[in-house]
Amino acid sequence: MAAELNVSVGTLRKSLSELEKKGMLERIQGSGNYIRETGTQNSVYAMFRLELPEGGGLPRADVLSVDHLKKPANLPKFGASDAGSRVRRMRYLNDTIIAVEEIWLDESAGLIDQSLLSDSLYRYYQRQLGFWIARAEDRVAVQPLPDWTPPDFTKPAGQSVGYIERFSWSENAEPVEFSKTWFDPDRANYVQRLK
Repeated sequence: MAAELNVSVGTLRKSLSELEKKGMLERIQGSGNYIRETGTQNSVYAMFRLELPEGGGLPRADVLSVDHLKKPANLPKFGASDAGSRVRRMRYLNDTIIAVEEIWLDESAGLIDQSLLSDSLYRYYQRQLGFWIARAEDRVAVQPLPDWTPPDFTKPAGQSVGYIERFSWSENAEPVEFSKTWFDPDRANYVQRLK
């Protein structure tokens, strides 16, 4: 497995141990490593989410822009740097437009390279920047859509919609990410599940 992933045996063992601690992997001596069915259901990745009204939906996103900027004064305090990467995206579930979002990653966590970006920012953080989101806090409200809302979004800029502010932490004491998501409540529901 180490050769296949092009990593050292020590790094592989450490990673497998971390996955086991998170409840995502079961390691059986002499038998192998097994993915636990319930591992991701209890993780931060599955707890807070947008879903179609009928439930679920396959997520994807169109990246509108990625910029490396000084953080504006109106952003809440997060991270250790005064600059970061700003990602603006339009999100879909099953090819249904549901949301626009603006995500800020603190520069201390790394810079986002748009050419390597996939639909999942959390996967990008893991694969490209070497950390994962361990904890998140959401605040849900109603806010007007931003002036940069794409014209093909379901509602025009300035119209009030569902709104989520999220602070996300890696293993550090300070949050490394802050995001704002404006979602169409006619097309998506905000869902929280604790099991």
